[in-house]
Amino acid sequence: MILQLLNWQVWVVRSTLHCLLKYLSYLDLSLNHFNYTPIPKLIGSLTELTYLNLSSSYFVGLVPHQLGNLSNLQYLDLYSSTSEIWVSNLNWVARLSSLKYLNLGYANLSLASTSWLSVINMLPHLEELHLPGCELDQVPYSLPFVNFSSIQVLDIQENLFKYSSLPQWFFNISSSLVVLNLRHSGIGGYSLNDVDWGYFCHLQTLDLSYTEITGEFDKFVSSLSKCGSNVSLEVLHLWYNHLGGQIPESLGHLKNLKSLDLADNPITGSIPVSIGNLSCLKKLQIGSNKLGGTIPESLGQLKELIHLSLEGNWNGVISETHFLHLQNLKILGLFSWNKSLEFDIGQDWIPPFSLEVIDIRYCQIGPNFPQWLKTQTELQCLLVQEVAISDTMPDWFWERTPQLQFLVLYSNGLRGRLPESLEFAPSAFVDLSSNLFEGSLPLCSRVRVLLLRNNSFSGPIPKNIGVKMLLTLKYLDLSKNFLNGTIPSSMTKLKNLRGMSLSNNLFSGNIPMWKPLANLRILDFSKNNLSGGIPRSICSHPSLEILKLSGNNLSGTLSSLQNCKGRLTELGLADNLFHGGIPKWIGERLSNLSILSLGGNMFSGNIPENLCHLSNLHILELRHNNLSGQIPTCLGNLSRLSHMVPYSPTYLGHPNYWNEMEFIVKGEILEFTLTLGLVNIIDLSKNNLHGEIPKEVTNLSTLGTLNLSWNNLTGNIPEKIGNLRSLETLDLSGNHLSGTIPSSMSDITALSHLNLSYNNLSGPIPSTNQFQTFNDPSVYKGNPKLYGCPLPTNCSTFKSHQHESQGSEVKDEDVGDDKMLWFYFYLGMAPGFVVGFWIVCGSLIFNKSWRRTYFGFVDEMKNRICVTWAMTWAHLLKKLKATRMET
Repeated sequence: MILQLLNWQVWVVRSTLHCLLKYLSYLDLSLNHFNYTPIPKLIGSLTELTYLNLSSSYFVGLVPHQLGNLSNLQYLDLYSSTSEIWVSNLNWVARLSSLKYLNLGYANLSLASTSWLSVINMLPHLEELHLPGCELDQVPYSLPFVNFSSIQVLDIQENLFKYSSLPQWFFNISSSLVVLNLRHSGIGGYSLNDVDWGYFCHLQTLDLSYTEITGEFDKFVSSLSKCGSNVSLEVLHLWYNHLGGQIPESLGHLKNLKSLDLADNPITGSIPVSIGNLSCLKKLQIGSNKLGGTIPESLGQLKELIHLSLEGNWNGVISETHFLHLQNLKILGLFSWNKSLEFDIGQDWIPPFSLEVIDIRYCQIGPNFPQWLKTQTELQCLLVQEVAISDTMPDWFWERTPQLQFLVLYSNGLRGRLPESLEFAPSAFVDLSSNLFEGSLPLCSRVRVLLLRNNSFSGPIPKNIGVKMLLTLKYLDLSKNFLNGTIPSSMTKLKNLRGMSLSNNLFSGNIPMWKPLANLRILDFSKNNLSGGIPRSICSHPSLEILKLSGNNLSGTLSSLQNCKGRLTELGLADNLFHGGIPKWIGERLSNLSILSLGGNMFSGNIPENLCHLSNLHILELRHNNLSGQIPTCLGNLSRLSHMVPYSPTYLGHPNYWNEMEFIVKGEILEFTLTLGLVNIIDLSKNNLHGEIPKEVTNLSTLGTLNLSWNNLTGNIPEKIGNLRSLETLDLSGNHLSGTIPSSMSDITALSHLNLSYNNLSGPIPSTNQFQTFNDPSVYKGNPKLYGCPLPTNCSTFKSHQHESQGSEVKDEDVGDDKMLWFYFYLGMAPGFVVGFWIVCGSLIFNKSWRRTYFGFVDEMKNRICVTWAMTWAHLLKKLKATRMET
């Protein structure tokens, strides 16, 4: 008797089984939903069963050992799609002596990890063994005897083995083995060329993907020649390993090959022409290699090919010949990282295929939009990214969107206006970013992700957008357009929304009141003209992680954010009109905060020490406010800035959100995107901070930018500032710092931007390591007591500075002696002048006869001088007159 209940949504099986006859031989309950109940033990009483299939039926709990009573069982499938069944031991399996097929996929066998193989070895008739994802971590290298030598399929992929070679018992079953799947099993790390593959001539499927094997692929192909014409290989998957070498011409001898996947290996060279000899090939995937050169036209001979994916540094031309006989092709993927692969296909070309998936990136398809796409009526996924199309989108294209589940036209030069409304397949992904589309925004129904950033869309957002896209929309990115008006209140009704970015537009008005959205993680309204305060409802979203409102005209205090949850990781409020103090609760309630950007506002008061509790903080930007007081010494305790953390690109957590922020680094405004997680900044510049630079700051060994410029800081630069080994930017300008430049600063070998200008620093400028690269005198400007290169003072005579100082002291002493001599000279001359004056003038005043004689002498001398001058003048006139008469 046979009972087969496939996909019946069965909830209870117990009462049904009671009614079954004891002679039941075939029971199939797969693909049902038993509401996470245990497998009924009474199944073990159906001793006549030869076939039992309970796969993917939402059973949970311990697999009953009573199944071991089914001694006639030949087929047992307990594959668990939920991974929620487990086995304490496998001894009951050993009693199933007639078993030919066993599938315990994704059942937890970790408790049976030491004995699983010895139990399997007691099944002499076993032909197929499927134990994928069973959390097994032990596999014996050898067995005293092999009792399951009839096995044809061995599938132990996705386990936790740690073995660096193929176990010896693999070779004992090699003569019968047809399928060997070790993908991501942990059995790997060996060289593919150290295995004698001549033992495995009957293999039809070999999957060693993700096992970290090494060796050269061309040598592996050569080793298969030991099988002569008996090579049966149909599926060869070696992706994500460390295989080198090249793809040899001899690959064309594997005439039975149907699927070849060599992606993510450092294989070099080019694709051989002999690839066209693989007449049975249905899948060819070669990507993330070091392959290059031209793509052979012989690919066009693969009539059975369904899936073609080629990724490399291709050059040359793709022509119609490459697709000549690919009438069965459904998936086409072409990547050329060097952007040197050009399409030479006529606008009137009619392809032999009808594709379902097109993924072409970094090739030269343009400038015209490919008209052959009009013939692809079965298309479900279209991705053409950076393919140099600079054309107007044809109207017929938008008529095909209802069947598209995935549309990406990212980073081209596509132009035109979109229809007022667009319809896509349910839960579609749509990315039209970085093009030249203009006009009003379209309403897109049934879309899960809509990315329209960096275009020229204008006008307001349709008021009914929240109603039209209510149930499906999860991510919306309209940033970097020319959209204006207010933010429609209907957007707050998008109950499945996870992320929204409206940044870099012209929106005005207030931020609308929000209803709690349970899944909202990202809200980015930065760089608009929004005004008013922050509504309290914005913190009603329990999952909010990123809140960015920078670059608006928002005002008020931050009290409305007081109820934000601790999941918040980024808070960007820079360049607004906020005032008041920086709240202490930020450091208490927002414990996961990694980026705090409050610069360019009117915050006042002290920097709260509670910010030091933010252990994940790696960007603290408080620039250009009215903050006062001292720099908290506890900033040196920020653990994220004291210890190196693994790099995690920001898009991994939010793959549909282009997270970007601007900061002042190296003296200029820089925009950070994918590397934002690597940026470590403390910027307290342009405030009224006073006191000394805390020496504790030197504990921040991973800090990349420290900007304390234009404050009122005093004291010396910390002596141990050289401990900031990761520092690239240091700006201490515009303060009142004194003392010398610490010699340890030369140890900051990463330092590329330094500004110490306008302080009271003194002494020599260090001349070793990085200081040899700071040749701009403006770095030290406004420190009159500094000397040394590159300052003009004593630059060329830096070594003789001390000698010159001593020489100047001797010169000063000589000048002092000269001054004393002149003092005594004038002191002696003064009395002599007085005495002489009264001797001469006094005699003339008091003696009348002397006075007459003196003045008579003066009159006589005057007359003589006048007569002599008159006679000389008359003589000259007479001589001049005679000269004129002669002429």
